[in-house]
Amino acid sequence: MQKVKPEGLELQERLISVSRVSKVVKGGKRFGFRAIVAVGNGDGVVGLGIGKAKEVPDAVRKAVERAKKSLFSFPRRKSTITHEVLGKYGAGSVVMKPASPGTGVIAGGPVRAIMEVAGIRDILTKSLGTNNPVNVANATLQGLMSLKDPREIAHLREKNSQDFFERV
Repeated sequence: MQKVKPEGLELQERLISVSRVSKVVKGGKRFGFRAIVAVGNGDGVVGLGIGKAKEVPDAVRKAVERAKKSLFSFPRRKSTITHEVLGKYGAGSVVMKPASPGTGVIAGGPVRAIMEVAGIRDILTKSLGTNNPVNVANATLQGLMSLKDPREIAHLREKNSQDFFERV
């Protein structure tokens, strides 16, 4: 995982959720909106942002700005991830497994949105624990951040990187 600057990248945005939030004050309740947005270039770079504002468009704009600041790249193998991984954040856990070409994105909600903007086309996922979109989205990013490049692991173990892949 390494940080990426948004300059020069053609980024796609995907709105994960918009929810109404309230603040209790002396005179009653003040309502606002929270937006969660995933941003990626469709080629192994992804970021997540959360924005809050009194109006929905302002919340979405803030979320996109924050997502662009949090972009990072992760290793991939063709159209899937390099190995099985478990991402955890708060009470949310997301299990991600590499899939053979043609499988598609087997995921729901926030996980699907993140995988599509990240450029993952074949993956099996299961969301466990909470279904809170903030925790599920952050758990997905945590899992992607913890992915390792097989060449890097091979170098550390002083082995050949071809030994890590099944022979077909």
